[in-house]
Amino acid sequence: MAGRLAGAGALLALRVLLALRALPAAAHPQCLDFRPPFRPPQPLRFCAQYSAFGCCAPEQDAALAHRFGALAARVDARVWAACAGYALDLLCQECSPYAAHLYDAEDPSTPLRTVPGLCEDYCLDMWQTCRGLFRHLSPDRELWALEGNRAKFCRYLSLDDADYCFPRLLVNENLNLNLGRVAADAKGCLQLCLEEVANGLRNPVAMVHARDGTHRLFVAEQVGLVWAYLPDRSRLEKPFLNISRAVLTSPWEGDERGFLGIAFHPDSRRNRRLFVYYSVGVDFDEWIRISEFRVSQDDENAVDHSSERIILEIEEPASNHNGGQLLFGDDGYLYLFTGDGGMAGDPFGKLGNAQNKSALLGKVLRIDVDRRERGAPYGIPPDNPFAGDPAARPEVYALGVRNMWRCSFDRGDPESGAGRGRLFCGDVGQNKFEEVDLVERGRNYGWRAREGFECYDRKLCANASLDDVLPIFAYPHKMGKSVTGGYVYRGCEYPNLNGLYIFGDFMSGRLMSLRENPGTGQWRYSEICMGRGQTCAFPGLINNYYPHIISFAEDEAGELYFMSTAVPSATAARGVIYKVIDPSRRAPPGKCQIHPAHVKVRSRLIPFVPKEKFIRTPESTPRPTVRAPTKAPRRTRPTPRPARPTRRPGGRRGGGRRRGRPSTAEPAPSNGAVRLVRPAGLSPGRGRVEVFAEGRWGTVCDDAWDTKAASVVCRQLGFAHAVRAVKRAEFGEGRTLPILLDDVRCVGSERSLLECAHAGVGTHNCGHQEDAGVVCSHEDPDS
Repeated sequence: MAGRLAGAGALLALRVLLALRALPAAAHPQCLDFRPPFRPPQPLRFCAQYSAFGCCAPEQDAALAHRFGALAARVDARVWAACAGYALDLLCQECSPYAAHLYDAEDPSTPLRTVPGLCEDYCLDMWQTCRGLFRHLSPDRELWALEGNRAKFCRYLSLDDADYCFPRLLVNENLNLNLGRVAADAKGCLQLCLEEVANGLRNPVAMVHARDGTHRLFVAEQVGLVWAYLPDRSRLEKPFLNISRAVLTSPWEGDERGFLGIAFHPDSRRNRRLFVYYSVGVDFDEWIRISEFRVSQDDENAVDHSSERIILEIEEPASNHNGGQLLFGDDGYLYLFTGDGGMAGDPFGKLGNAQNKSALLGKVLRIDVDRRERGAPYGIPPDNPFAGDPAARPEVYALGVRNMWRCSFDRGDPESGAGRGRLFCGDVGQNKFEEVDLVERGRNYGWRAREGFECYDRKLCANASLDDVLPIFAYPHKMGKSVTGGYVYRGCEYPNLNGLYIFGDFMSGRLMSLRENPGTGQWRYSEICMGRGQTCAFPGLINNYYPHIISFAEDEAGELYFMSTAVPSATAARGVIYKVIDPSRRAPPGKCQIHPAHVKVRSRLIPFVPKEKFIRTPESTPRPTVRAPTKAPRRTRPTPRPARPTRRPGGRRGGGRRRGRPSTAEPAPSNGAVRLVRPAGLSPGRGRVEVFAEGRWGTVCDDAWDTKAASVVCRQLGFAHAVRAVKRAEFGEGRTLPILLDDVRCVGSERSLLECAHAGVGTHNCGHQEDAGVVCSHEDPDS
């Protein structure tokens, strides 16, 4: 019956509307619970038109059918014969994928409409014969009072945004094209949203779960602390693990050493074992350490620090390229990912560490932590590829890697299991390319013979015995200079993302994705952008993130997260954890419910308070602005070619600075005017300071340059706050301009730098390598 009645009220209006060209609109499907639509688990019997995609589960559909029946019993039979189709139309709009728009419910703080918003011609047609129906559909007495005035009545039922009125939205091409699919902007950038999960972290390098049914998250900071978070996102005040006194790191932005990895034993619920990977050092000697700990018998939210058992230590010849990933595979073995030893070009020996099977650096290692043999605190899996080779270390599982930063095992398709066990890694490049690899037993991934798809060491690259495996994807340094490996999404909540490998870049802040073509085995690349316009306008969602993408993670249910920071220093509490959200489609209500096992808590709980905000913008939210970190101190060592270190959390990537263009261009600048020149890609508010004095533009030396002087510049440019006074030509050298100011000393209240004390216009004793800059903000950095 429902199918036959559906056309009765709307048919005439639809015939007219089908001939209309859809007006431009930014599609934003949303249900009355302020969440994305979904595909019902089974066809709807009453509102059948929304069986493929909408906002009703079978239970809601049955409730609407009951309301329809009750309405039929109250309305005169002759009226009902003419108006039943309209009643069906209106009731079923609660199931529309645009229900929130139809009922003015995008904002949870505003009252919900009792009748969906109607297009004028449809309303006028319905008013002629069925206006009395609204007394049974709506308790709104204001609407009842307007029943006798057709124009006011239909104006009352209209929507401010006519694109979303019923039934016009049914034929609006912009709203219905690709409905229920991940939206892409004009450049093909997939539009996703984020949910803030945790904040105030110091370079969060890893987040793991214990596979124990508690759905706790364990977040590791580079300084050597691990925090336990409960499913309600509250954090325990007492650290789960604190080995900060043993961990080697520093506050320098760019220090690649520190606490780098953590993994729970697959049977940790029973044996309470976990493993960590961190840097240690004495004087100029440094090494990486893999240790086993056990969770305390008295507190399952704390490690027994006296239980540490060192599993493996590897000497590090340099401070960078320390690897850091620990993973347990389905085979029960522990996989370790080491860097090539540091510096640049893997200069260690004839082949370098990565191609030397007798070295543990530049490798993927696999060990058995459940048994011991040969005097070692671990065993060798019998099928390790070089276990029987006397010229190789038996721990080696794969070779030829430079500095794999973040790897993950694919959980496999939730229905078919396809892809399960594949090992994905991001391997940080040298001078030209970043790459993503599928790691397999015994394979050679090419470094230092090859970087990405191209030869790096041409002599090694020409060696026919190399037999290396090419990456599944590589990208040039114009896109980013330090890959952060991610995960293949296999969670329950966002079906459209299933099979999508999501990863990022630490330096550019770019989020990226790959999807495999099952027929060809080829991988298709798509960039990921934050949703434009209203795409992310759901309660609790945001559309922006901090630029330095440190790591990715899965929770126990398979949902995807990433960690990034505004300031990549091991001591700066600017790190945030974000959950990845698809605003286009969710799983049906109830399908993804979790039931965490009870955890006894002994420590005080700190409730989660989100701080990040949704930014309203008409276009795609741009990638976050990256502030180039300062270099970490390095031991002086000879290198065969210019060093360009890869990064660990906070690591700086090398490369020359490019001269940008001024952020403002005054046609007739006044004396004392300032402008900022910044490298391409940086947003306004940061850059090299240039001042206009005596009819010319010039630079400012950083002697005595401080935040008081920076605040004068920022205020001139319309910013309320100076975040940082930048020195040493961090934003590039202005060599084409004269140096106009030196020894600038400001109180902070001056209207321009010329009002501050200085050596005199054009008088200086410095070079352009000391050009000063600023980082300005509209928001208080300390709030």
